[in-house]
Amino acid sequence: MTHISARLRRPSRRRFLLIAGGATVLVTSAGYAVARRDRFEGSEFTPPEALAAARAGDILLIDIRRPDEWQATGIAEGARPLDMRRDDFLAALGDYSDGDLDRPIALICARGVRSDRVSARLQAAGFTNVIDIPEGMLGSSAGPGWLERGLPVVRR
Repeated sequence: MTHISARLRRPSRRRFLLIAGGATVLVTSAGYAVARRDRFEGSEFTPPEALAAARAGDILLIDIRRPDEWQATGIAEGARPLDMRRDDFLAALGDYSDGDLDRPIALICARGVRSDRVSARLQAAGFTNVIDIPEGMLGSSAGPGWLERGLPVVRR
């Protein structure tokens, strides 16, 4: 009896190798999936983070407000104005991103409401690296906003 119970408690070499091999495959697969995740997926930036990333060329910063809003406050430095109401909004954004759906794109509006909505719309359209700037240009519950922080704007 002692011989059998000792054998049951100690796993065989074959069993050990099978378990270790399976664990290695699982860990490797999980690591690969995490590595492939887009680094900005579902992200939010503060205005200073967005400015730094735009200046570094790490993101495409898009101001989705209306032309009258751009005129009233200016456009965030480094941002490209693209009115979200345009019928060809997605096509124009695709042109700005050179058709790269994985390119990091940050959206800013007045107070973060429209940028949040458009972020979801872009993700549904296949864009994988969409970043919201919830403070917006004018500030929100997320923070004081681009203008209140004294960040640079371009007037047209």
